[in-house]
Amino acid sequence: MLTAALQDINWQSVIYTEAKRSGKFPELVRGFYRHHIITTAAQELEIFPTETEIQSAADKFRKVNQLESITATCQWLEANFMSVEDFQEMISYQLIVDKLVNRLFADRVESYFYQNSIIYMSAAIYEIILPDWYTAMEIFYAIEEGDLTFASVADRYLTNSELKRRGGYLGAVSRHQLRPELAAAIFAATPPQIIEPIKTNLGVHLIRVEEIVRPQLDEILRERIIREMFELWLAERMNILNQQ
Repeated sequence: MLTAALQDINWQSVIYTEAKRSGKFPELVRGFYRHHIITTAAQELEIFPTETEIQSAADKFRKVNQLESITATCQWLEANFMSVEDFQEMISYQLIVDKLVNRLFADRVESYFYQNSIIYMSAAIYEIILPDWYTAMEIFYAIEEGDLTFASVADRYLTNSELKRRGGYLGAVSRHQLRPELAAAIFAATPPQIIEPIKTNLGVHLIRVEEIVRPQLDEILRERIIREMFELWLAERMNILNQQ
């Protein structure tokens, strides 16, 4: 349990002062807005977790965080300055968020995915970053003419030993992980293809596109999409609140 000394502290005043002093006050306000939007929407939709759901979620939380004994749970609560009631409220709030997410967007995932599937494409690529444009173009044409191989160039120019061992292979890289200028060229390629060098502030990129990977709407991607839709929904409502 919390010590008497800590219980006597005016935590609202402390948190307010520390948030302003550390530059975290905007983050604190955004958290308040987020909570307000979620709880208001949940009330309007009559979304309330049952006692059974709260108990089940609490048991799962304790198991994941290795809090399976009363002692371990009490130590965790004390370390996080929480009472049992605070813990139950935290679990209940997360259940409300999960239920709200599914109520709002579960039946809209498929249409969103098919309208935006290009966003979730990835490409299996090899990459070498060269120091200058002249060298990159010279190597590009030499590979095109068969005088050099991509692997031999990777062995010569790559300094990362693991990347050199793989011949510059980066694996499947999603569109959002790539710079826009690289993504545009990579996803316009016809694999297997080495695309013309592209200059960025990192150097000159020589890239071999091995495969364009079309996305499949599995459970992992479904969860990612539904969370993205929820965050967009929250951002829209937060903007409305900021303008009032």
